[in-house]
Amino acid sequence: MHHKCLVCERISKILNHENPYFVAELETGYVVLGDFQFFKGYVLLLCKQHKTELHQLDEEFKMKFLKEMSEVAEAVHLAFQPKKINYEMLGNAFSHLHWHIIPRYEDDPNPLKPIWTMDSKIINAEETRPNDQELSELKEKLLNALKTTVGFGRLVI
Repeated sequence: MHHKCLVCERISKILNHENPYFVAELETGYVVLGDFQFFKGYVLLLCKQHKTELHQLDEEFKMKFLKEMSEVAEAVHLAFQPKKINYEMLGNAFSHLHWHIIPRYEDDPNPLKPIWTMDSKIINAEETRPNDQELSELKEKLLNALKTTVGFGRLVI
């Protein structure tokens, strides 16, 4: 864990059972719902290792991390039936490796562009933050789908 790393802080909250967005632990990372759900089912996979680039991971861990990311994305597809999924790992603001898995839908206001080009006041509006019941429903849907794509035996809940 690194001080002043937002992703490490989020992980430590997961480990202390203080992160309500936590869904499941995989071998290489933690599955969390995005704080804001303008795109219903928006999920992140936070890498267990504090690295800034994929090539810094050892080969076996890296291949597993990539595979688990694709399994999480498949679970998002299964659970929320989007038209398309975006897979993004940017790291410009928070350099700790983390995947954004973003479902895109028919009613998407800007379907041909990355979500980051949209006004953050809209996609991160307080009304898109799920309440406790919505969060619980999203987590249950995703967790059920993860049991299919990742396999129950590889999930730590």
